[in-house]
Amino acid sequence: MADLNDADHRSSASVTSWARLFVSHCQYEVSAVPGASGMGIYTLGDGLLHVVGPYQFTGFCGIHTGWIEARVRVLPGPPTGVDVGWDAISEATLFTPSGRLSVVGLMGGTAEALTDVAVPRGLIRVRAHARDRLHETVRTDDDPPERHELHIWAVSEETPWRTVLADPGDRDWEQKPAKAAEQAMLSLVPRPSGRPALLPPLPPDPYEDDSGLSRVAVVRHRPAPVEVPVGVLPAGDLEVRLRRVDDETLLWSWSTADEPIFPHPLTTLPDDEPSTVRLTSGPDGFTLRHEGVLGRHAFALGLIWDHLLDAAGSYPWVETLRGQAAEATALADKYRRLQAERDAERWGGAPPSDRVRGLLGQARSLARIDRRLLDRIDALPAARQREAACWAARRAMRVAGLEQIGWIADALATAEADRPLPSSFTEQSGTAAFHRLLSDPEVPHTTVTLHVGSTASGTRHVSEALQQAAAFPALIALANDDPLAAAIDAVYNAAIAHGDERDRFLTDAHIALR
Repeated sequence: MADLNDADHRSSASVTSWARLFVSHCQYEVSAVPGASGMGIYTLGDGLLHVVGPYQFTGFCGIHTGWIEARVRVLPGPPTGVDVGWDAISEATLFTPSGRLSVVGLMGGTAEALTDVAVPRGLIRVRAHARDRLHETVRTDDDPPERHELHIWAVSEETPWRTVLADPGDRDWEQKPAKAAEQAMLSLVPRPSGRPALLPPLPPDPYEDDSGLSRVAVVRHRPAPVEVPVGVLPAGDLEVRLRRVDDETLLWSWSTADEPIFPHPLTTLPDDEPSTVRLTSGPDGFTLRHEGVLGRHAFALGLIWDHLLDAAGSYPWVETLRGQAAEATALADKYRRLQAERDAERWGGAPPSDRVRGLLGQARSLARIDRRLLDRIDALPAARQREAACWAARRAMRVAGLEQIGWIADALATAEADRPLPSSFTEQSGTAAFHRLLSDPEVPHTTVTLHVGSTASGTRHVSEALQQAAAFPALIALANDDPLAAAIDAVYNAAIAHGDERDRFLTDAHIALR
């Protein structure tokens, strides 16, 4: 019957074949973005469909677990009438950024004809039809198969879901517009991704690419005049500013809040462009048109307006955002405490300056053996830091018997004269100079005791090392253009080169660096 009606609006329609689809828990999903999150079912809807988000809705079957037949019709324009022969008809607006749509059973049942169906890109209206919805406990072999058919056409306005034809046996679902508005606002002001910055960014999802799509309008109608909020709508770290232009026009714009509530405030606006809200009244009631909004935001803005028009001054998302902010603040405080404990262990007290913490050399190692000396070096002006580096390097060369080796003495004198060191000291972290040290027959070979402190257990690990190899990095440190880094590395390596005399060297360093 339904196949023979309304032939005028189907002459140029694209129609898939009937396909068998396995459904579970009396449900299937109509989705334009696979895996998209939404507000779940049982919030808004009727006995045939429940809206879930901008990209999807859930359809309801009679059969709990089993097979239904389904197909999709893509129409060139709105249908001219309502098909007969169906038990239930409902419709909703979806946003299809990729121009593809799939009908999938709740537990993943698929059919090739219902997967990635080509539909208009952007806003579409989907009218769902159903008949012969019987539970398997009452279905017999003589009953026709349960069938669902989707009619789809392009639209430029987001309008609410509606029941076109109610099944007499359908349950009267409780509507929760405040909950829907809360979820809608939360979807517009999501927290930043927790993906670590060290990981490469995820590739763009082709299903979510909305480039090139025109902006759309959100339309809501009420039979009587209603109050429209003017001023500021709070949204956590963000806010919506509604400014009146004239009696029938307001300007909607997003902004950061003067007093953000999260420890790491959200600064990215959902939409950088303002949009226009037009209010008109006529013989059939009051109409609100929110024009110039992004297609992916139209669904959420529609739910927000549904609530604001019927419950002026109520913002159900505020308490949820405050709760999330409180949890985030508590977590940030806990992280700061743990970080402070770790820093105290790593640095032998309160963390040093950010500049010292950012160094890649021996700053933390020097802090473990003499934290006060590290702070003293950090406090010196740059010229004194360079002098300290040269002083420490000469002390290291002297204690290791390297001060009189010709090429080493020349390099030390060059650095003290504030001239560039030879390339063997500057390239590849001085690898060539270090190899020359180990192969030079004039270089003495003595050992030194290394004392490495363990702040976790308080024990000391003792080992023997070639003193010349322990001292030489103090000279290589002079190749660093950063006088602070050069001083810290040179002082630390000089201290290590002194072995059992390390504490005496550190005392001398305090005196020299006053």
